[in-house]
Amino acid sequence: MFSLSLTADARLRPLEVWHAEEFAAHLDRAREHIRPWVGAGFVTTDVDGARATLRRYADRQAGDGGRLYGIWLADTLVGGVMFTAFDAAFGCCEVGCWLEPAAEGRGMVTKASTALVDWALTERGLHRAEWHCRADNDRSSAVAKRLGMTLEGVRREAWPFEGTRYDKQIWAVLAPEWQAARRAG
Repeated sequence: MFSLSLTADARLRPLEVWHAEEFAAHLDRAREHIRPWVGAGFVTTDVDGARATLRRYADRQAGDGGRLYGIWLADTLVGGVMFTAFDAAFGCCEVGCWLEPAAEGRGMVTKASTALVDWALTERGLHRAEWHCRADNDRSSAVAKRLGMTLEGVRREAWPFEGTRYDKQIWAVLAPEWQAARRAG
C-alpha cells in the first residue's frame, strides 16, 4: 500500500471509504477547530456523513479528479491533505489541508502538501497548483508561502461562514517555478 513518511512518527496514506469510522472519530476531535477554514460539506457529524465524504472523494479520484490523503501520527488519523480540484486536461489543481490542534506545528502539512504539488506538477505534468484559504487564516497562508506559491489575489467576501463573509486568498505556483525551486535545492 502507498505510504509516505512525513516525520519519524507520521505517515501520509490514501484516506478511503473503509476509514469512515476512523475519519468520523478524527472529525469529532477536529470539528470545531477546522470548521471555519474548510468547506461545510467536509465537516460531517457521524460515521454515515464521514463515509459519504470519503465516497465523494473516491468517486472524484476514479474520474481523475479530487483525491484525499490522511496524515497518521503514531497510528492515529490527525488530519490530511487533498486535491480539492484536479483537472489534468486544463493543467490545474487546487491543494488543501486540515489538521486537528494536537498535531499542529510539526511540519506534516507542509511536507504532505509538497508531495501533492510535486506529484501534480512533475509526474502528472500539470502547469499550475493553487492554494485557496480565508485571508485571516495565517497558518494556511504560511503553508502556501513555504510551498513557494505567490499570492495572486484576494476574492473579497467570497467565503461565507456563520452569517459573515470573509475574503479568500488565491495562491499559486507554476510548474517552471516549482521545478526551478526544486533544482535550486
